[in-house]
Amino acid sequence: MEIEQQLSELQQDATRAIASLTTLEELDPLRVSYLGKKGKLSQILRGMGKLSGEERPRIGAIANEIKEALQTGLEQAKNRLEQAQIAAQLEAETLDVTMPGVYRPLGRVHPLNSTIDRAIDIFIGLGYTVAEGPEMESEYYNFEALNTPADHPARDMQDTFYLTDGNLLRTQTSSVQIRYMETHEPPICVVAPGRVYRRDTVDATHSAVFHQLELLVVDKGITFTDLKGTVKEFIRQMFGEDLETVFRASYFPFTEPSAEVDVRWKGKWLEMGGCGMVDPNVLKAVGYDPEVYTGFAAGFGVERFAMVLHQIDDIRRLYNSDLRFLRQF
Repeated sequence: MEIEQQLSELQQDATRAIASLTTLEELDPLRVSYLGKKGKLSQILRGMGKLSGEERPRIGAIANEIKEALQTGLEQAKNRLEQAQIAAQLEAETLDVTMPGVYRPLGRVHPLNSTIDRAIDIFIGLGYTVAEGPEMESEYYNFEALNTPADHPARDMQDTFYLTDGNLLRTQTSSVQIRYMETHEPPICVVAPGRVYRRDTVDATHSAVFHQLELLVVDKGITFTDLKGTVKEFIRQMFGEDLETVFRASYFPFTEPSAEVDVRWKGKWLEMGGCGMVDPNVLKAVGYDPEVYTGFAAGFGVERFAMVLHQIDDIRRLYNSDLRFLRQF
C-alpha cells in the first residue's frame, strides 16, 4: 500500500507541475524528472521487489496507467505551449496594412554602363566574344607588344600613371587584345571594354580616367573593307540610323594603315574613334605569322558615345554622382 500511495502522490504532483508549465523550454526537464530512467517514477518502482507475487501485477498496471496519463498530459501541454508561442509571435509581428510602406527608390543604370551594354549587345550580335583584362599592366602589354618601344614618340600621347613596382595603369584596352591572342589561335573576333587611364588635364571633354571599347579581328584574308563594313554597321546600330561616315587617314603604332572615324551627327562632324589594320609587328609579338594572318582593330571612347547619344555637354557630369543628373536616365 505504501508504493500505491507514493504513485498516487507522484501523479498529483506531476499533474500540477504540468499544468503550471509556461514555456516549451520547461517541458523536457519536467518529463525527465518524472519519467526518465532516473526519474521519480523509476525510483518508486524499484521498491516493487518487496511486494508479494499477487501485488506486483496490480501495482505494475497502476504505474503504467500513471505513466500513460503523464505522457498524455505532457503532449497536451506541448501543444498548448506551441499554440501560445505562435499566437504571441503573430501578435508581435502583426502588420498594420493601413500604414504606408517604406519607400525604396528603384535604381537606374548609369549612362556609361548602359552605353557599354548597348555597344556589347551590338558586337555580340555580330559574332564577337567579350574579353577582359587587368587595369594594372606591365609596359610590355601596354606598349612594347603593341609596337610602341620605350623611345617611341607615341608614348607622349599616352602618358600614364606609373606604380612603384614598375607597372602602370593601362592607357588602352588594346593590352587585352595582346593577352587574348597569346592564349588563342585565329580566327579571333573579340571586343574588349574597360576603364583606362591617362594623364590628361580634366576639362569638359577630357578626363584622366575614362572608358574604352576596342575590337579585334584576326583571320586569313581580313581586309580594310571588312574593317569599314564592321565600323559602319556598328555606328548604324548604335545611333539607330545610317549616318554619313568618313575614314580619315591617321597614325597609330599598332595599326598600318590607320584611320580616324568621323560621323555626321545633327549637322556636325564628330570624331568617334580610331581604327586600322593590325601591324605585322603586333602579330609577330604574339606568335602569329603575318604572311598567313591579317586583322583589324578599332577603338571607341564610351564617354564620347554617351555624350552624343544623351546630348551631355560636360564629361565631368558622368563622374560627379549628382542625382539630379543621373535621374534623367
